[in-house]
Amino acid sequence: QVHLVESGGGLVQAGGSLRLSCAASGRTFSGAVGWFRQAPGKEREFVAAISWTTGSTYVTDSVRGRFTISRDNAKNTVYLQMNSLKPEDTAVYYCNTAPRLVTIATMRHDYWGQGTQVTVSS
Repeated sequence: QVHLVESGGGLVQAGGSLRLSCAASGRTFSGAVGWFRQAPGKEREFVAAISWTTGSTYVTDSVRGRFTISRDNAKNTVYLQMNSLKPEDTAVYYCNTAPRLVTIATMRHDYWGQGTQVTVSS
């Protein structure tokens, strides 16, 4: 089991950038690692994921071209670089893991951390 800690959120103007970090402790990452977000009054949605072993990525349509997911094996950390931020990106961002990249977006995740708040102002 892996304990995940999200960080890097904050308040930013539209068009600005943030880099979120997802750090693992207790166990090293394996399989796939992904970012999810939940806006007020909405369901949690998938944002982006990366295969820990191959580096293959998948990014959802709404953020593709603006967000980039990456990993650092030495630091046991996954990043989400968020550029050209829009007010609709405002949400609490969470990271989580799955055995395979192809299943991470749709599988049930029973355990979530505290997340990190991203607020984008107009």
